[in-house]
Amino acid sequence: MNFNDLNIIPPVLKALQEQGYTQPSPIQEQSIPILLRGKDLLGCAQTGTGKTAAFAIPILQHLHLGKQNSKGPRKIKSLIVTPTRELAIQIAQSFDCYGKYTDIKNTVIFGGVKQGAQVQILRKGVDVLIATPGRLLDLMNQGIISLKDIQYFVLDEADRMLDMGFIHDIRKVLAKLPSKRQSLFFSATMAPTIIELSRKILGNPEKVMIKPEQTTAEKVEQSVFYVNKPEKTKLLVHLLKTDPVDSVLIFSRTKHGADRIVRLLGRSGIQADAIHGNKSQGARQRALKNFKSGRSGILVATDIAARGIDIEELSLVVNYDLPNLPETYVHRIGRTGRANASGMALSFCSEEERAYLKDIQKLIHQNIPVVSDHPFMSASEKNVSMVVSTSPKKKHKRSKSQTVKVADNANCTSIPKPEKKFSRKPYQRK
Repeated sequence: MNFNDLNIIPPVLKALQEQGYTQPSPIQEQSIPILLRGKDLLGCAQTGTGKTAAFAIPILQHLHLGKQNSKGPRKIKSLIVTPTRELAIQIAQSFDCYGKYTDIKNTVIFGGVKQGAQVQILRKGVDVLIATPGRLLDLMNQGIISLKDIQYFVLDEADRMLDMGFIHDIRKVLAKLPSKRQSLFFSATMAPTIIELSRKILGNPEKVMIKPEQTTAEKVEQSVFYVNKPEKTKLLVHLLKTDPVDSVLIFSRTKHGADRIVRLLGRSGIQADAIHGNKSQGARQRALKNFKSGRSGILVATDIAARGIDIEELSLVVNYDLPNLPETYVHRIGRTGRANASGMALSFCSEEERAYLKDIQKLIHQNIPVVSDHPFMSASEKNVSMVVSTSPKKKHKRSKSQTVKVADNANCTSIPKPEKKFSRKPYQRK
């Protein structure tokens, strides 16, 4: 199927064609027809599957067609709520890209910066508002933003919203929305709390479920290094210097930990940037821009800050700290396994994190290969690595990856599959 087959209007179709997008991803193929019919949608899909385009394209089409019969100043007709500043900015960029040949205007608002410039744009009038919950409620309370004209509402990354404690803010926003609207709900996981929240937002929705956990875990080449916590930085320096790669995204559990990793790498002559909630918006945007452009090859991030990172052909993900939630591990390694591409992920596991590793392997139904030939693994750790096990590894049939440009955040991915072998340079590409 091509985008031509989805009854997309010529202005949006022209913008897609200019970007080289011809074939919709699975979530786009399933979601766009549903949304063009005006139905509510419950979607389960992770970042990198093309879900931004899946909701942006129908919203742009509805607004463009409706605008032909409307007069007067612009009013906010569509609201997209998302958890992080980075993700909000990327969604706004997608609306700019796909709506290039329409008369639809959007803007993005988020906290951490002065509100003056954002308020000025809002007062001129916009059709689409992309917002983080805190700044949205703040401007609503000031009377600057009204939601009474909303026709299309999107709650994106709902699971991360709950993780970040935004549930009360979301309920306040929902209370101000018109009852007659089209609602879209996206989440990477469907835990009971997520399903309960979706019932409060959606009417009688159509459901689109793209199962990323299994496919991501299968196509990303994974390995684990048993290492004492104090030796993690030495191991990281050893790996980065032994076999440098173009782009590395390193995950830290805490903001302080991310800064510490950057300092320790710097002492070893390795330049890296950190991105997390304590950084100013300008610093975060500069670090992300440098990483995306290739000026900086190493970015250290917390899970929350990394939610909006969408990098084309990311070489490697390193779990410096294993997450306590196994689903978070899948989201992390998916950063290097975008859409139909493959990728590579290394994880450091200390004594305190072995329970986390067990939960991860149980979720993905795989025993992650252990790399035992690194210089920071003690004899006792080698013995442990021989006995740690979880449920038996399930065999999955692999199909050859097709290189397809995925319309999402103006990125397309094409990463070759790595071989399932490790040498003393465990993440060297063949």
